[in-house]
Order: sequence, then structure tokens, then C-alpha cells
Amino acid sequence: MRFSRIALVPLLLLLPATSVPPAHAVSKKVLVELRKEGGFAGLLDRVTVYANGCARFDRRRGPAVDKCLTAKERRRLRTHLGKLRLGRSEARPQGADFLKYTLVYDRHRVSRYSLPATWKPVVGDLERAMEKVLGA
Repeated sequence: MRFSRIALVPLLLLLPATSVPPAHAVSKKVLVELRKEGGFAGLLDRVTVYANGCARFDRRRGPAVDKCLTAKERRRLRTHLGKLRLGRSEARPQGADFLKYTLVYDRHRVSRYSLPATWKPVVGDLERAMEKVLGA
């Protein structure tokens, strides 16, 4: 009886190393990324959604969290991405405390200080997902 316990300990130690990785760790192909930075509070929020529908949510304050979007959230985001027109980056406006939004989609990176109509649904989807996962 004592021998079997000793033999099981090394086997149990190996299990976590050979377990299946979480779904978000499998796919590293980025579908879309949103960075929101600046403002009076010095924000630096980032949401990266991978092709498999899982995402990484990261704020300046606190650790990053990996979580998969629901099927409904994925469908809604993909619908909005289908209508997205990135356009060109916008010059930094005069003054201070502006929020800078940067979207990375389809191998293009564009930064804006005012949100065009096709950006609003995508940014809204990603901000709602972040609030759901990390809180306000």
C-alpha cells in the first residue's frame, strides 16, 4: 500500500505538464485588437480577440485575463467586423486628455481620436466584453 502512494506522486506531478492547454492558448492568430489609451486617467486598455473566439483582456491596473467570448458575442463581433472600414490614422488633436483608439484588423493598424460610424459597433462590442470580464 505504501509503495503505491510513492509511485503515484511522480505520476501526479506529470499530469499538469501533459494536460491539454486552454483553448485561448492554442490559437495565436489575432482576429482583432483594440487599444484604448490616454485621457485624464492615463488609460491603457487592450483587448485581443483571437481567430478561435478567445480573448485576452488587459488593463494597466491588474493582471491580464484570458477568456473566450460567448457564441453570441463572437457572431455579433464578426458581423460588425464585416462592416468595418478602418480608413487612415488620424493626427493627434490639439490639447490634452484625448482618448486614442487603435484597431488592428486584417493586418492593418489604424489610430483615431474620434470614432467613425463603422468603428463604433466594434469598439462597443470589445469594451462591453472587457467590462464583463474585468469589471468597470
